[in-house]
Amino acid sequence: MPLCSPATRCPRPATVQVLAILIAVWVFVLAAGCGGGDRGTDEAPGPASRVRLGYFANITHAAAIVGVSRGFIAQELGATRLETQIFDAGPATVEALFSGNLDAAYLGPSPAINAFARSDGKAIRIIAGATSGGAQLVVRPGITTAQDLRGTTLASPELGNTQDVALRVWLTQQGLRNSIQGGGDVTITPTKNADTLLLVKAGKLDGAWVPEPWASRLVLEAGGKVLVDERALWPGGQFATTNLIIRTEFLERHPQTVEALLRGHVDAVQWSTQHAGEAKLVVANSINALTGKPLAPDVLDRAWHNLTITDDPIAASLQHSAENAVTAGMATKQVDLHGIYELSLLNRILTQRGLPTVSADGLGKE
Repeated sequence: MPLCSPATRCPRPATVQVLAILIAVWVFVLAAGCGGGDRGTDEAPGPASRVRLGYFANITHAAAIVGVSRGFIAQELGATRLETQIFDAGPATVEALFSGNLDAAYLGPSPAINAFARSDGKAIRIIAGATSGGAQLVVRPGITTAQDLRGTTLASPELGNTQDVALRVWLTQQGLRNSIQGGGDVTITPTKNADTLLLVKAGKLDGAWVPEPWASRLVLEAGGKVLVDERALWPGGQFATTNLIIRTEFLERHPQTVEALLRGHVDAVQWSTQHAGEAKLVVANSINALTGKPLAPDVLDRAWHNLTITDDPIAASLQHSAENAVTAGMATKQVDLHGIYELSLLNRILTQRGLPTVSADGLGKE
């Protein structure tokens, strides 16, 4: 389609050049203002001036919520400014990391694996664990077996996120066809968690594989039944639900800042496990402040019981998660995860505090 017509006057060539320059300047300013071009390369190596941290308003991100709300992370960072951003699911968080708008994030294993694979092992490192457990498939009454799911529609938080992959793999193992394009024996509709709750209540969804507190909300507020507690699918019931990851570039340029972030993280994990009652209230109050929707006490209690807050990334579960991504159709081949972990800073902190160190299970530095 032409840019000019008899009804419109075309700008003269000089005017076009001026417009092009103005547009280029506007795009540059807009990108700088949004942080799209800021990957931290403008800061010299050493302590960073700021840390941009992403996390979710979910109980599975309790370590992040406590670390921020109680000031553990900010206190350890000292003069380095802490900036936070709330996300709904992992894939969007990964895009923020890739665009340079985040430096660190609390993230599930599947998006972390995807980020590592997409960047040929260069973009991110897992530097600590945060949560084990806390995810369930909750369905409407009347569904009691996997085969009852034929013809149903289920939700996951987002295409390719940790719970989405878990749901697709489990369905496949049960002989139920599903596709990332839609359709099959079971239709999976990636949906925001808050919308999932409303749709299940309205009878427009048959269930969902979701993290806490949404699994508990589906049970206690929507009358759902647990068909699968994901803990039952893993040895000892232990599997990584949330890890703390960092942009590799930020780690290489600002290791002192990353170590300070980790000290705050360990402080939050230790305080949460030693003061569970208080930690639950901190998380509940913070989720209320972030979302404007308070958690009922019974939802909070049930959700807290279903997970474990830990700085152990449970590296042994990550390889299995990578295999699951292939089964779910999110990856065409097995990802080589060697180098994805950088746990030396965490283990130094744990050793200094007389706490057990954690293992990278041969996939990185310990």
